[in-house]
Amino acid sequence: MTDFTLQATELEGLYLIQQKVFCDDRGRFARLFCQGRLTAQHRPFAVRQVNHSRTVEKGSVRGLHYQKAGYAESKLITCIRGAIWDVVVDLRPQSATYLQWHAEELRADDGRSLLIPAGFAHGFQSLTDESEVLYLTDADYSPEHEAGLSVNDPALSIRWPLPVKNLSTKDSCHPLLDQGFPGVVL
Repeated sequence: MTDFTLQATELEGLYLIQQKVFCDDRGRFARLFCQGRLTAQHRPFAVRQVNHSRTVEKGSVRGLHYQKAGYAESKLITCIRGAIWDVVVDLRPQSATYLQWHAEELRADDGRSLLIPAGFAHGFQSLTDESEVLYLTDADYSPEHEAGLSVNDPALSIRWPLPVKNLSTKDSCHPLLDQGFPGVVL
């Protein structure tokens, strides 16, 4: 295995990244991001922002967030402490997997990240107390173009591994999908 490999998922453009973790008596080392490796695999990703979140309580959910058309962003998600259940929803109306979701358990010690293309909603549930997540994005955040989906939308039927709790006020107000939902046209 190379130090950084991509594995396709069933949702087009969504990849699980596996880093090779090097361990010795000092601890561990893993390459979390490599522009050259992604470009060589036809997945260029120019980092514009690096974000960090800390979630205190197990079962807490953040999301499902996305940026509207014209401001859509790709994300590289890595859990750096604890464990999360990371969920993405395909919002690209032209996609064969439109409104389908995919989830991966990411743990701080597993050497895995999720590469999420533009046009997806993203959220996660903390599987442990004190989880931390590092987000690399390829676009600047635009508060005017921020949007979200309800984490409990019956149209999505996301199976959260734990009871959903500690939603922010903003996240608890995201609307349910309806026939007028335009998706994210890229």
